Amino acid sequence: MHIPDGFVAPEIYIPSYAVEVLLVSYSFKRFKKSLEEKTIPYLASLSVFSFILMSIMIPIPGGTSIHGMGVASISLLFGPWVSFISISVVLFLQAVLLGGGGITTFPINALSVGFFGSMIAYYSYKLFIKFIKEKITLFLSGFLSTILSVLLIAIVLGIHPVLFIDSSGKPLYFPYGFSVVIPAMIIPHLIVGIIEGILTNLIVLNLKNKVRNEG
Repeated sequence: MHIPDGFVAPEIYIPSYAVEVLLVSYSFKRFKKSLEEKTIPYLASLSVFSFILMSIMIPIPGGTSIHGMGVASISLLFGPWVSFISISVVLFLQAVLLGGGGITTFPINALSVGFFGSMIAYYSYKLFIKFIKEKITLFLSGFLSTILSVLLIAIVLGIHPVLFIDSSGKPLYFPYGFSVVIPAMIIPHLIVGIIEGILTNLIVLNLKNKVRNEG
């Protein structure tokens, strides 16, 4: 889900940078208030795990890549705002150090995966846990956070050939419309979503039990 430079118009990524900075500033305040010292090693470990998952990028048609995320686990264990900061740092480091995604497109990646993915994971869990067993709820949380993050990125890319074209009708940036980019991104990520759901289940339940035993 790392979008390279050159695919997103300045009219999109400049406002996205502004939104990213504002949300990071707000979430940092929440980060300092909500995080306990004894849980920091767990957050660090899961952030490194997420970094590794997202570093294994397989290019796919549609202008992006397929990879795991690890977002839902962090969001459910530490809250969506802490998860947003963690994933934003992971994506920034990948863009700068590994070339995973562009610098101009960093806020699109961070907002889609870090913010939107974390919120979907957290609030879908809060919704479904009222009606469904926890193991299934955890799976759905991981699956939905992956698929809906991908869908948002696909929408951002797919709107470009509609809004940004030259006088002859040629796309100026990303060239493929919704009919191409949405299935090209969603279909391969269905497998990723299933794996993400399984990992979310295993990680969250095991860490909850470990913290409970330590307490």
